[in-house]
Amino acid sequence: MPSAKPGKPARPSRRDGNPVKSGARIILEALEELGVTHIFGYPGGANLPIYDEVTDSSIKVILSGDERCAGHSAQGYARASGKVGVALVTSGPGATNLVTPLADAKMDSTPLLGITGQVKSPVIGKDAFQETPVQALTMPITKHNYLVTKVGDVGRVMREAFYVAASGRPGPVVVDIAKDAQEEKVDTRTVSFAYTLRGYNPVRKLDLEALDRAMTLIAAAKRPLLYVGQGVVLADACRELRRFVETSGIPVSHTLLAVGAFPASHVLYAGSLGMHGSAYGNFAIHEADLVIALGARFDDRVTGKPSAFASQAKFIQVDLDPSEINKNVVVQVAVAGDVKEALAEMAKRVKMGSYAAWHDRIDELKRKFPFKYKPGTGEIKPQYFLERLWEVTKGKALLTTGVGQHQMWSFQYYKFDEPRRFITSGGAGTMGFGLPAAIGAQFACPNDLVIDIDGDGSFEMNLNDLRTVVDNNLPVKVVILNNRMLGMVGQWQRKFYAGNYSSVEFNEDIPNFTAGVRALYGVPGRKIARREEVTGAIEEMIKAKGPYLLDVVIPREEDVYPMIPSGGTIRDMIMGEEQGHTPPI
Repeated sequence: MPSAKPGKPARPSRRDGNPVKSGARIILEALEELGVTHIFGYPGGANLPIYDEVTDSSIKVILSGDERCAGHSAQGYARASGKVGVALVTSGPGATNLVTPLADAKMDSTPLLGITGQVKSPVIGKDAFQETPVQALTMPITKHNYLVTKVGDVGRVMREAFYVAASGRPGPVVVDIAKDAQEEKVDTRTVSFAYTLRGYNPVRKLDLEALDRAMTLIAAAKRPLLYVGQGVVLADACRELRRFVETSGIPVSHTLLAVGAFPASHVLYAGSLGMHGSAYGNFAIHEADLVIALGARFDDRVTGKPSAFASQAKFIQVDLDPSEINKNVVVQVAVAGDVKEALAEMAKRVKMGSYAAWHDRIDELKRKFPFKYKPGTGEIKPQYFLERLWEVTKGKALLTTGVGQHQMWSFQYYKFDEPRRFITSGGAGTMGFGLPAAIGAQFACPNDLVIDIDGDGSFEMNLNDLRTVVDNNLPVKVVILNNRMLGMVGQWQRKFYAGNYSSVEFNEDIPNFTAGVRALYGVPGRKIARREEVTGAIEEMIKAKGPYLLDVVIPREEDVYPMIPSGGTIRDMIMGEEQGHTPPI
């Protein structure tokens, strides 16, 4: 049992072997049994029974800045570790604050268990204090959810929910538990914790017949390209991917959430895809005659205009989730099944292709159309900063980000050779994600250098979570790429709204981030504005034993290139001044 805090009497342990237990005790014991070591949360009236029991548990409960922070920290923990992240919040506004992380986790297939306290069952539906219909609110944005009003159901539902969140295509699950179901006791010998899920069958037998048809297409292709999505990372299939690539000779492109699934340093790396992906990667998929999508959903940020996407190619799609197949792009061969198993079978069946001309063409595209920017005259370009960060850290840092220009520059200029080292909000595009996600990632990977690359707008949304950093003595580093505006919105207003800045510009002098976080939380930091300061500041930040904030002033109107406008095609790509603005096609 943990020692009591100063000034508080020690409480006798409730681990006395008595089979009669409260619902709250059953919840904690179920989570312990399931291997949970950390919960991120915020206490309130409707979840106090659980918080009362947690002090007699092996699980470490992290007090987050608020419930939204708790959810994003649980996401960061899940994405860094591959385990289920757990968030514990109260009813009413506590539960509604968790809605954004739940929606984010649903879009990005993150295994998240949200436990929400609910008012007592006799007053559910009667507008009791801090009552909200959590099940109804979260149904469209979760994989599954539950309302538990009887203590006898608690143990079964907790195990079932955990299984649903982690199995198949992962996702968020909510368990909304009435306060009386937490408080009441039951003889655990009289209830069953076993569960059956009729109709839920996430384990799908690989369609080998379809796989053979796919291999026939691969054998006939002259310019095949792999389009790798996060499904490869979630399936723990990165080794199988590399084995297939090196056996077949087929180059690899990837999405935002699949960063590191295949090493960026590999000779067959063909770049990132999408609106702000590499120009050479987008050109390569445009010229491919066969696109093999692995755990990827053909989302709009990759395809732009679906009818014009990879218009010379035939398509193979391998995905565990049949609902994603043919949803956005009609494919010639659909392989339903686990991508890890599929890649292993594909490696057995494939032969090295005669792709010398195709490899040469991709190498030519990489030489002609690399990520490129104007170096400036002494100011700090964000691209330069991220290049130096990669060099100083030797590419070994674990990065989280908020959402906006800083996110895309990180995606473009910090190279990753391993999965689960770049944690960002993809489908939902949630500003404020970076800092709480970094906290979760640091708990999951306590010996790693974790850096939140943030924008001034994103950081300000959840800077209160620095208290969590300090309370737990976490060595999380925060870098703010500070252009004193909502950078990505400003870029869109410059490009598509005649430069009419509306509600995007911040005061040049406030906030003073370094002074502010030092005064509020005691976090040391530094503000830099000149290129010659960059290397020393990065080294100082990394050497700091605890948390550190580095405020990096960047040009206010620096843009992210390349850029394919929403719903556009590769012909609409904006290249930037350094590469002639328009694509050469």
